[in-house]
Amino acid sequence: MPSTLRTIATAVAVLSVGAFAAGCGGGANGADSRQDLTLQPIAAQGPDPFTQSTAESTATPTPATPPGSGRGNPTAGLSPARTVSGSTPGLYGGTQSVASCDVEKQIRFLGGDRAKNRAFADAAGIGPGSVAGFLRGLTPVVLRADTRVTNHGFRDGSATSFQSVLQAGTAVLVDDHGAPRVRCACGNPLKPPNAHQGNWNDKGKPWPGYRGDRVIVVRPTTVVVNNLIIVNVVNNTWIERQTGDDGQRDRRRPDIHIDPVRPPVPEPPSPPASPSTSPPVTSPPPSPDCPTPTPTVTVTETPSPSAPATPPAPPSEPAPATSGCPTATATVTAPPPSLSPSPPSSSPAPDASPPGDLPSPPNDLPSDVPSGLPSGPDDYDIYGPSPESENV
Repeated sequence: MPSTLRTIATAVAVLSVGAFAAGCGGGANGADSRQDLTLQPIAAQGPDPFTQSTAESTATPTPATPPGSGRGNPTAGLSPARTVSGSTPGLYGGTQSVASCDVEKQIRFLGGDRAKNRAFADAAGIGPGSVAGFLRGLTPVVLRADTRVTNHGFRDGSATSFQSVLQAGTAVLVDDHGAPRVRCACGNPLKPPNAHQGNWNDKGKPWPGYRGDRVIVVRPTTVVVNNLIIVNVVNNTWIERQTGDDGQRDRRRPDIHIDPVRPPVPEPPSPPASPSTSPPVTSPPPSPDCPTPTPTVTVTETPSPSAPATPPAPPSEPAPATSGCPTATATVTAPPPSLSPSPPSSSPAPDASPPGDLPSPPNDLPSDVPSGLPSGPDDYDIYGPSPESENV
C-alpha cells in the first residue's frame, strides 16, 4: 500500500508540473512564439472599454486608402516595428484651437465609478486621487500613423492588458514625453508596447491601407517636452501646441519649412563603437637612481650690427654621456647693446576703424527645426504606396 500511494503521488506531481508549464511557460516568450495583436479602428471601442467615447469627431477624419495598397495585409504577423521619438514634428496632428478629446468628460466618467477610477490609476501608474490632475496634464492630438501600444480594458473590477495597434487618425492624449497615455474612443489608459520578439497574431479586421510593416512604436523622450509640433489636418499647415493645453493657445508656425506630407523618420539603430587597437603611448618612468636634475642656464648675446661676430667659446667641460636620466637646460639670448639712442618715432599710430566699418555677423543662422525631420499627409496614410520600410 505505501508503494502504491507513492506511485500515485508521483504521477499527480508530474501532471501538475506539466499543466503549469503548459499554462505559464512553453513558448509564450520564445523568439518563435506568437502573441495576439488587436487591431483597433479609429472609432471602435474595443474589448472591455473603461468609459464612453470622449473623442471629438471634428478632429478625427477617416484616413483615405493609399493608391495601390489594396485591402489586404501582405505583411501581417511581422514583429519588428519602426521606432519614432515622441517629439518628432508631424508625428501627431490636430485641428487648430480644437481639442481632439474632451478631458473634463473623461474625468466625470471615471469620477462617477470608484472601481474604474482605481483600476485606471493602477494601469496608468498613478494614485487614485491623482487621476484628474493626470488627465488635465495630457495633450489631445490624433495619431498620424498606425501605432502599437499596450492597451488596457476594464473587467471584473480590475484592469486587463493587451497589445493593440491604433489606426492613424485615432484621438489620443499624450504626456509631456510625447507618449500616448489615453485612447479617447474608450477611455483606456495606454502604455508603451512590450518587447515581444516573435510574430504577431492579428485579431480583428484590418482597415483599408493597414500594413504590418508600417506600424510604428513611439519612444518617450528622456526630457520633458513643453511644445509639440503637429500638423493641422484641415489645411496641412504646422501648429505649435503646448503640452497640457486643449488647443486654445495653439500658435501657427509658418516658419517651419518641413514638407508636411513626408512621414516621420524612424530612429536608426546606434552603431556599435569600434574599440581602439592602438596601444596608448606612454613615456618610461625615470630610474629611481637618477638624481634630481639641476637646471643649467646658458646665456648667449646677439652680436651688435657694428661689431664683428665672434665664435662662441668652447665648453669648459665635456658633455656628459647619455644616462637615461632627465636633464634641465635653458638658453637665454640677450639683446644687442644699443650704440646710440634712437630718436622717438614721429609717425602717428594708425587710426582705429570706426565702429561702422566692422564686419557684420553672418545672417545664415540655422532654422529652429531641422529640415531633415519628416511628418505626414493630411489624409493620415503617411507612408505612400512604397512597400519598403525600416525596422528597428
